[in-house]
Amino acid sequence: MVDAVLLCPGQGAQYLGMGKDIAEQFPEARSVFGTVDEALGVELSALMWEGPESELTLTHNAQPAILAHTLAVAAVVESALSFKVAAGHSLGEYSAYQSAGSLELADAARLVRKRGELMLGAGQERSGTMTAVLGLEAGQVERLCQTVSDDNALVVAANINAPDQTVISGDPDAVRAAEVSCKEAGARRLLPLKVSGAFHSPLMAPAEVGLRDELSRVRFCDPRFPIIANASGEPVTDADTARALLGAQLTSPVRWAQSMVSAAQQAGAGVRFVELGPGKVLSGLLRRIVPEAESISLGKAADINRFLEEAG
Repeated sequence: MVDAVLLCPGQGAQYLGMGKDIAEQFPEARSVFGTVDEALGVELSALMWEGPESELTLTHNAQPAILAHTLAVAAVVESALSFKVAAGHSLGEYSAYQSAGSLELADAARLVRKRGELMLGAGQERSGTMTAVLGLEAGQVERLCQTVSDDNALVVAANINAPDQTVISGDPDAVRAAEVSCKEAGARRLLPLKVSGAFHSPLMAPAEVGLRDELSRVRFCDPRFPIIANASGEPVTDADTARALLGAQLTSPVRWAQSMVSAAQQAGAGVRFVELGPGKVLSGLLRRIVPEAESISLGKAADINRFLEEAG
């Protein structure tokens, strides 16, 4: 078995047709998609494979779709991998906990579906937006957000994805003001994101209340291996802490850069990072955070077959 760090992608990684080739080739993957469909009471897999894409990208559909794809890949490759630590970006943290045995698959699917609905509702209650800021140090972005925020319009650093990539989140007017300040400070690029709310900001407080209630009802076990929490950037090894930090996650920044440093320290030298599910975003960020780390992305059947053949 290959010692590895598990990486689980977050929202934005979805695409039409995701996971179809895996389901067609691997019965373990088909079983995961079937369980998720049954748990949600909808044919989510059909939406993933046939669309329409406009429906797939909705928060409450995209989140369980990405979780299902990630866990379908995990079911196929788990016999070849020994995970020492794991981390997931935003909703990906739920995929990580399920892979570590903390959550039943059906419970994880229902949780992220509800999470998406709550986030969508909070965004409808108080509209918000998000923008990726490239080329400025995270601490500088945080200070600029504080400078332009007031009691009526708030913007915060929501995703600290890499030393020079931070996503800001908040009220539209405050986000626009922060964009201007970041540009004047030398930001290389500003990328507005297509989102339904100001995720990972205080504007998600109504969603946090509902999510904590949902988390309290679900059976949660201690993970078999440490999970690096988004909200703290530190490893979690017990169920109570996991629940608390998953609840806090909606209104807290995703400390991804710190999480990758923590994961590398936990795993030790020479351990490969393995990104499971749609896309290769997390592997790309890893190269900018821990340049010496080796990573591989497994999201399509061809990549999985190649990996399994190499792993023997």
